[in-house]
Amino acid sequence: MRFLIVVLGLLGGLQTATGLGLLPRSAAGREQLMHDRSLAKRQDVRPALLYPERNISVPVDYFHNDTRYEPHSNASFNLRYWFDDTYYKPGGPVFVLLGGETDGAGRLKFLQKGIVHQVIKATNGMGIILEHRYYGKSFPVPDLTTANMRFLSTEQALADVDYFARNVQFEGIDASLTAPSTPWIVYGGSYAGAQAAFLRVVYPETFWGAISSSGVTTAIYDYWEYLEPARLYGPPDCIKNTQLLIDVVDGILVRQNDTALTQSLKDAFGLGDITDDRDFANQLGGVFGLQSTNWDPDESSSSFFKYCQKITTQEPTAMEYLRPTVASLVYAAGYPNDTVVQNITLNAISWIGSTAVIAWRRSLETQDAYFTSLNATALQQYTSLEDYSWTSWPYQVCTEWGYIQTGSTPADIMPLISRTLDLEYNTFLCRAQFGIDSPPDIDRVNKYGNYSIAYDRLAFLGGNADPWRPATPLWYPDSRESSTEHPWHLIQWGVHHWEENGVFENETTPFLPPPQVVYAQQFLKNFVVDWVAEFKEQNARQELR
Repeated sequence: MRFLIVVLGLLGGLQTATGLGLLPRSAAGREQLMHDRSLAKRQDVRPALLYPERNISVPVDYFHNDTRYEPHSNASFNLRYWFDDTYYKPGGPVFVLLGGETDGAGRLKFLQKGIVHQVIKATNGMGIILEHRYYGKSFPVPDLTTANMRFLSTEQALADVDYFARNVQFEGIDASLTAPSTPWIVYGGSYAGAQAAFLRVVYPETFWGAISSSGVTTAIYDYWEYLEPARLYGPPDCIKNTQLLIDVVDGILVRQNDTALTQSLKDAFGLGDITDDRDFANQLGGVFGLQSTNWDPDESSSSFFKYCQKITTQEPTAMEYLRPTVASLVYAAGYPNDTVVQNITLNAISWIGSTAVIAWRRSLETQDAYFTSLNATALQQYTSLEDYSWTSWPYQVCTEWGYIQTGSTPADIMPLISRTLDLEYNTFLCRAQFGIDSPPDIDRVNKYGNYSIAYDRLAFLGGNADPWRPATPLWYPDSRESSTEHPWHLIQWGVHHWEENGVFENETTPFLPPPQVVYAQQFLKNFVVDWVAEFKEQNARQELR
């Protein structure tokens, strides 16, 4: 079975430097992404050999006065982390990268050649990757049954980081580097970027500075805005053609609402045995691949570019035999005798045929079994610790964060996904997997500051074409005046926390990394250097008193 969990990963499961990104909505899209990311990577030195994993014992429950965590626990569990002291010198900062909603081991490359490496080299600092509770190997419970998920919340996870910063001891380092006697600077991307921002606000005495990269500081239930950056910054022909395609599909499924026409539409796409119209419409989400694009070829998925290339083909000769059928469907959708819209629809049929249909045929399953997102039995089986990528982030989505990516675009905007993909459909997993039938309590997240969150030495960076930008302070207001105390930077034509990953110094070229990424990384490094100098100056003044 290959049903789609739409909320999987703000950055989950397949997360790379682009962020956990959202998994592709179509089954074929997921398989293409996994193939792209399984290709040979640079094998200079495996990060796991350079950075042994460590553990610190932390409390399971920090909030014994809150009834939401009943029954409470006095137990502790091991939180996993890694560190790099290659460049450390006394007086240097601790720069910790938050693992977010994925296996922390996947972040080790940032110690080796990414933003952590660049910062600790410039500041003689200590670099850390810290895993998040309920991900990787950091579990406070024996299984992921719903009752055991209660300790997975934003505030519990933030308290873990504070406890870690105030209690960790590094093997091989004689001096104590705990906060607040040492400047701790926390960095995170996407969900972890929101965590970084929240830590600076909630625990300002612990963390000297924080960097929120593509940080989703605003929880949103109906997150139709996810595709707004694609509409505004995506390739114009690809975006316009997608809007016309979806209008044809909704013209049949919604405006006509005719059983025979709907069956004809599904048959034309080779998906005639999908029963639920929404499961069918759910396969037409090629634009979701934008989040998985990256400036680094080793980290980028090609699915978005392949989709755009196919949907904008001028002469769709491969599907020409279907033109009479498509012409009648396009006519019924409100585009009489429109050859351009016919061509777009034929292109989409060709794309589905070369991705979703081929993937389904390999599965030897029925189309309903392969494509549905409405299989409660399948969802309820994900209760072992190994199933965390199917359970932990969906639980956070259903309880606190939302981010249900719907087709509920305002009437004056042509949508990029079908309007049939509504909240009821996309929250099925909350009801089926966790028994949650009410909206997430987004106030538990937004209380930290949402769009207006600000604090001294709290930085915000991100790409202007990032699908998650509408949930970050970088979206509204559109810009702020940047300063050393309040850094603010949009990476032009950048996507999801693009400044996080890097290449080895001997692999740089005039175009890799691209100039806007080089600028963003140097911008970040420089204000961190200034923050560390400010810490030292403040301590020196206090010693003179």
